[in-house]
Amino acid sequence: MTGHINDSAVGDREEFRVLIVDDEQLYARAIARDIKRRGIECDVAFCAAEAMDLVEKGRYAAILLDHKLPDDDGIRMIPQILARQMSATVIVMTAYEAISNAIQALRQGADDYLVKETSIQPMVNAVLDVRRRFRVLAAGSNWDEHEKDGLLGGSPVMANVRDQLTRVSRQRETTVILTGETGVGKEVAARWLHAQSGAPESPFIAVDCVALPSPLVESLLFGHEKGAFTGADASRDGAFSEAGKGTIFLDEIGEMDLALQGKLLRVLESRRFHRVGSVREKQVRARVVAATNRDLLEQVKRGRFRFDLYQRLSVFPIQIPPLRDRGEDVLVLARHFVGFFARKMKISIRPLSAEIERRLMSYDYPGNVRELKNVIERAIILADDGSIEPRHIPDRILRAGEEQKPSTARGNSLPFDFIPGVDTLQTLEVKMIRHAMQQAHGVKAEAARLLGISRYQLLRRLEKHGIETD
Repeated sequence: MTGHINDSAVGDREEFRVLIVDDEQLYARAIARDIKRRGIECDVAFCAAEAMDLVEKGRYAAILLDHKLPDDDGIRMIPQILARQMSATVIVMTAYEAISNAIQALRQGADDYLVKETSIQPMVNAVLDVRRRFRVLAAGSNWDEHEKDGLLGGSPVMANVRDQLTRVSRQRETTVILTGETGVGKEVAARWLHAQSGAPESPFIAVDCVALPSPLVESLLFGHEKGAFTGADASRDGAFSEAGKGTIFLDEIGEMDLALQGKLLRVLESRRFHRVGSVREKQVRARVVAATNRDLLEQVKRGRFRFDLYQRLSVFPIQIPPLRDRGEDVLVLARHFVGFFARKMKISIRPLSAEIERRLMSYDYPGNVRELKNVIERAIILADDGSIEPRHIPDRILRAGEEQKPSTARGNSLPFDFIPGVDTLQTLEVKMIRHAMQQAHGVKAEAARLLGISRYQLLRRLEKHGIETD
């Protein structure tokens, strides 16, 4: 992707293309043939120089990179490749089953490493796995631009969130509660659920429970009859009536007054309500989705939230993960926001450079997707020449990039039992991850630091090996 971004090109998905780098020509060509039969574009290079030339000219979603090349070391090439194509998934192929090589590859930025076998199937499967993650970006392609924010990305955790939303979208009377930190995109998830529920043209009514004035909350939710209280000069519908067959979204429900919690519980259980000042019941036809950034069970223990309402809301809970746990979704979202704001502001912006992408990936985003969106909007406003530079990025993000350093090894002995002839590269990796998690007391960010890999790489390997964490 080169040149300036224009209105039609911004935000489009990149073509899925694969590069195979291996001096064993028959092996490389066999992988390429299999991949091409599956409709995937593929290039092949037989040496490091040829590979770097292709990397300079093209754009690759996945790169299969042999460890030993005639003119360079594949692992040593990884930083050079990622400096030019930060979003590429690099998978190292090696004929040498050594744990030290695997660790070094991951520390250099590889997504995975595979031991070369007679069969090419493990290599092909790895490419197909990358494509599966890549294709997830197409989910929700019919949404409006603002509705895509937050749910884009190919990370396994977000694929799981979208899968849960899809499944529950078919059950309109099932109450859903979305949990997660501020800024992760809970309202976006609620809007996605509304769009998938079979009545997207129906109203989506968002109610901020924090902003509700106590004396009027019941009226705002359920409506009132004329003369029901002082100032009620006319009858008025509340949110449950206005939502019709659509969705009512109760944001920050953990802040709701205890008295109103009891009335809401009755509405959820009976699917009926009545206006203030009226005895005539109306049926709830809308889907009810609630959201909170609080631990509701902890609120129950403190007497601030009703346990029976907590149980009623927890029929189908969905946890929206923080951005720091979503790996390269950061780049997917950043590119989406660049496109969104470029179109909105009617300006041309060049694609994000590898340096900017590296800086964005180094930060934890306590404000989550909302913070990233604000960072990109600010950068585009400051980018007078159409190119986002480090000076347009907030200092807190630049400092994070400078402070991120790999841990140094301490000694040569392994801190766990190694059984020659029994342990393999895979079993040693599992032992190392378990040891690091134990040393870090279960804190994934610290365990990743001890291993010298990114948090995202650690999450991928925990999932790959089925290692459960508390």
